[in-house]
Amino acid sequence: MCLAVPGKVLDIEERDGTRMATVDFGGVVKEVCLEYVPDLKVGEYAIVHVGFALQRLDEESARHTLALFEELGLLQEEFGDPWEAAASQGWDGAGGTPPAALNDGERETSR
Repeated sequence: MCLAVPGKVLDIEERDGTRMATVDFGGVVKEVCLEYVPDLKVGEYAIVHVGFALQRLDEESARHTLALFEELGLLQEEFGDPWEAAASQGWDGAGGTPPAALNDGERETSR
């Protein structure tokens, strides 16, 4: 499942002409593109989908949504370790990329 998840902007920098931010999603930190919300500032919250900030969000709504996602286990589902997920599905580490990592694209075919 791919969710639009609220996150807090921790840091902003320009990388190769593109505004990028380090964003905290309830303890999970990821790099996010700010091109769709160019006036977003450090300390503000945004809704992020597939690595792109889509819309500014107030802090209360962001915290409430993150708490609900955490309660439902959706943050772990969205940001969890694909190797851990594959192991829990019975993948033994032999034979290349685990099934969960194929969708995630974060890992190569060997450890």
